[in-house]
This record gives sequence, C-alpha cells and structure tokens, in this order.
Amino acid sequence: MYKILIADDEADVVSLIKDYFEINGYEVLRAYNGQEALELAVKQPDIILLDVNMPELNGISVCKRIRDYVNCPILFLTARIEEADKITGFAAGGDDYIVKPFSIEELGARVAAHIRREHRNQAVVNVKFYGKLSIDYSAKTVRAEEDVIAFARKEYEIIELLSLNLGQVFDKERIYERIWGFDAQGDSGVVAEHIRRIRSKLSLYNEEYHLETVWGIGYKWIK
Repeated sequence: MYKILIADDEADVVSLIKDYFEINGYEVLRAYNGQEALELAVKQPDIILLDVNMPELNGISVCKRIRDYVNCPILFLTARIEEADKITGFAAGGDDYIVKPFSIEELGARVAAHIRREHRNQAVVNVKFYGKLSIDYSAKTVRAEEDVIAFARKEYEIIELLSLNLGQVFDKERIYERIWGFDAQGDSGVVAEHIRRIRSKLSLYNEEYHLETVWGIGYKWIK
C-alpha cells in the first residue's frame, strides 16, 4: 500500500483527493497547513502533494525544509503557474506542478506515474561499482571494499550527481545549481573545495581517479 501526504488548507480539496486515493488503495495522510505537513512528512510517504499557498508555512518553504530527509516525489498544487514560479519550485526540490482546478483522474494518473518512476529508478540504480568503490544510492553511502567512506551530505550529492551521469562533464556553476539550488546564497567556488575534499578521501584508497577534472570546463566521473 502506497502512502500519500496531502497538504492543502482547503478542506474540500483535501476531502476530494483523500476519497479518491483511499478508494484506489492508498494510505492517506492529511495536513491543512504547512506546519502539519512538516510533522507528517517524517512518516516517510511515497509521494507528497503540497498546496503552494498554505497558511503558517507555504508549500515552497515546506519543500525546502523536508527535501533533505524526504526522497519521495513532491508535487505542488497551485491555482496558477508562471515560469518564475516553476523555477522557484523546482529549485526547492519539487518534481511537478498540478494546476487547480484539476481532473481527479489526471491527478491520480500523474501520482501513479511518479511513484512508478521512483520505484523504477531505485530498482535500476540501487548499487553501482567503480573500481574498489561501491555506491549505494538507496542508502546514500560510498564504500571502498568493506570500508564506508565518511562523506558530508553535499560531498555525497556531488558524487551521486556525477556518477549517475557517467562521463558527462559538469561545470562548477551547474553543479552548484543542482546541489545547492538556484536561489542559494553563496558562490560556485565552494564546489572546488568540496571536490578537493572528495578527492582527498578517495585518495586514501587510491580511487581518486574516478573524479576527473576537465581543465577549463569542469568535472566528470569515470570508471
């Protein structure tokens, strides 16, 4: 049984969505403001529907707060959507937008598609091997043979981004946008320092060659 969290301050909208998904075999968690959504997100739902304009804490803010510990798809519910709104939502960690008023059947299909995609990705990716390294994308750990290498969260996320796009070159600005977000306060120069730390830790096992510098362009992960 899949678990869905519905967060919207309109009780009739929550009721409509709840009834539909319960009929279709989902376990439904309900929140009527951003704070309640935060509290229920710890129950690790399989997918989250977040109204953008909620009282106390809006959907974008909730998404930013929970994205570091919730890996499931997050879909925003909104009465209107413009390009700037999309950029803000995706930068916060959202995966899709559903514009109100919506067809409940279309919503159900979109939710099911995101859950299928998420489970396909987990099944396909799971663990990959590079030399003595193994990266477990579900557990978010990197091992050198039997040893777990202690990477900070951002360091791991850089490894994940590059290794899942084997051979593709990412410049510092693109890495910064993908890992820190479009609206992060800081400088892409921090990427170079994280790359240095990653290499230092990998070098203890002679595995630093996987993280290659393409001079004047950026970085890539190789086998």
